[in-house]
Amino acid sequence: MIHSDATFGGTFPFAPHFTSASGFRMHYVDEGPRDAEVVLCLHGEPTWGYLFRHLIAALSGTCRVVVPDHMGFGKSDTPQDRSYWLQDHIDNLERFVLTLNLNDITLVMHDFGGPLGMGLAARHPDRIRRVISTNGPTPFGQADLIDRVVANAGASPWFRWIAKAEADGSLEQVLGQLGFNILSTLKLNGFENSALITDTWLAAYAAPFAGPADCLGAIGWAKGFAMQMHKFETPDVAAERAVRSKPALAIWGEADRTLRAKHFLPLFTELFPAAPVYRLAGVGHYCLEDAPDEIVALVSEFIRQTQA
Repeated sequence: MIHSDATFGGTFPFAPHFTSASGFRMHYVDEGPRDAEVVLCLHGEPTWGYLFRHLIAALSGTCRVVVPDHMGFGKSDTPQDRSYWLQDHIDNLERFVLTLNLNDITLVMHDFGGPLGMGLAARHPDRIRRVISTNGPTPFGQADLIDRVVANAGASPWFRWIAKAEADGSLEQVLGQLGFNILSTLKLNGFENSALITDTWLAAYAAPFAGPADCLGAIGWAKGFAMQMHKFETPDVAAERAVRSKPALAIWGEADRTLRAKHFLPLFTELFPAAPVYRLAGVGHYCLEDAPDEIVALVSEFIRQTQA
């Protein structure tokens, strides 16, 4: 776990907040007016709230921007006696949202933050105001979901490595050293702007994974796919109807090698057929790193346009 006050050379200058609502010490950023609309940013693998630093700075003047670090990631604890499947993270997120009593939520989802956010939406559609995918899948009971996940896994270097490493017994050993191989893991998943690679940037992403005991979150997400332990939340009829009516936006880096647009964007367009979709050429999986200014502009304008 990173020290709670770590700012990484001032690149993450946000006050740390913590809650134990989900049975572990969960870190979150909470910036902006408390009575403003909530923007809830949900990270994926193997990142943390640092991924959203540009969005936090840009939106917190007018929105309440809340960015939790999931169990086993970022400045949150990594309990040794917990499981790290998708449904566990959805349970944690639900308790977090209810404890903070967050409403009028704009979901901003990246990577497995997509299934997490859509799981929350399935359980509490009344708390959701908008849905924004940034290279984050939006599974919501679609009939072809599993077929798309399987097809993507066959094309993605990351998911092919997961399957191979689980089969030969090396997955936990490799990901247990994530603090040392973070760059290769991030690059395998895909970012295109190599100018990002500074000592500060590497330290920010490596710091949560100081030793094998700190890597259970990253291991759990990968292992859960290999073992088919992740269970997507299925909305009931009322929740599906409610969420379909929300304003939605998709932003997808087309150079994403991990979550291919052709497999996952149709999940979004089927759910939100009238919603705008921006496909960013030359932008990789970590689109918030490759194209932060463009994404800040698109998200800011979308929120402004959809305010009542």
